[in-house]
Amino acid sequence: MHPVLAALDSDRSELVLEPPFAGPGFWVGGPSALLHEGTWWLAYRLRRPVDKGRGYANVVARSDDGVRFTTVATVTSEAMGTASLERPALVVRPDGGWRLYVSCSTVNSKHWWVEALDADEPAKLADGRRTVVLPGSVDEAWKDVVVRYGHEGWQMWACRHALDGGDDEADRMSSWFATSDDGLVWDLQGQALGPGEVWDRRGARVTTVWDVEGGIEALYDGRASAAENWFERTGLATGKPDALAAVEGPVPASYGPALRYASAVDDGAGTRIYFERTRSDGAHDLRTVYVPRPSSVSQSV
Repeated sequence: MHPVLAALDSDRSELVLEPPFAGPGFWVGGPSALLHEGTWWLAYRLRRPVDKGRGYANVVARSDDGVRFTTVATVTSEAMGTASLERPALVVRPDGGWRLYVSCSTVNSKHWWVEALDADEPAKLADGRRTVVLPGSVDEAWKDVVVRYGHEGWQMWACRHALDGGDDEADRMSSWFATSDDGLVWDLQGQALGPGEVWDRRGARVTTVWDVEGGIEALYDGRASAAENWFERTGLATGKPDALAAVEGPVPASYGPALRYASAVDDGAGTRIYFERTRSDGAHDLRTVYVPRPSSVSQSV
């Protein structure tokens, strides 16, 4: 088994954050992590049950050790004018500023769009400059983006939900690759990873990527049916940024608890992975596991 999947499948993970309350529908997760100038940064989503407000906040936090975090900024669904917030994506811009990509749900609709919040420092992101980067349409919803900036410029992997089949089919998902000159205006290149044939036949959502010799590797969320919505499991894909193929998974092996939204960060000596997992009471907590070298992971987001 790939060392990253093996770590996720082990009992070595540590608790990072607990949900606001116990029981089904109360979640903390959807992490987006990075290591910047020796400080760990984490953006994540807080959620209540559907009838109690759903995703009500995206939080940005910092840590010295990658496990214990202190809140720096909070973006609320009320401030964004959205029915719900999903997984954010946190990026340090090439000019030294900060950007938070926020997934926003349209009221009384299955439609989602993505906005970017820009600020000079993380503490100011909640009041940052807003730009719609993926508006979506009546036929498609966009959310849960993975974004990085590097030697190849701005790159994004975005989760697309097709809305042409009605509300009962809106959980279907695929991952699309996009490029940009500034991280705000994006050029969609096409589908990078689509549904598989077995455990991921309902959809595949890229959650983190890293460079390897000759291409990239990625972790992705998959589900076999609409009934597994919110209970996705994690698999491994490999290939080029715009053309990935699933090669291993899922973790956990059997349908049951969710293990999803993995975010992997290389610290030079190994890889720290953050992920969301179902607890025994039905709530979701946010956990981390560390994978020392040797590992194939060399650069990740």
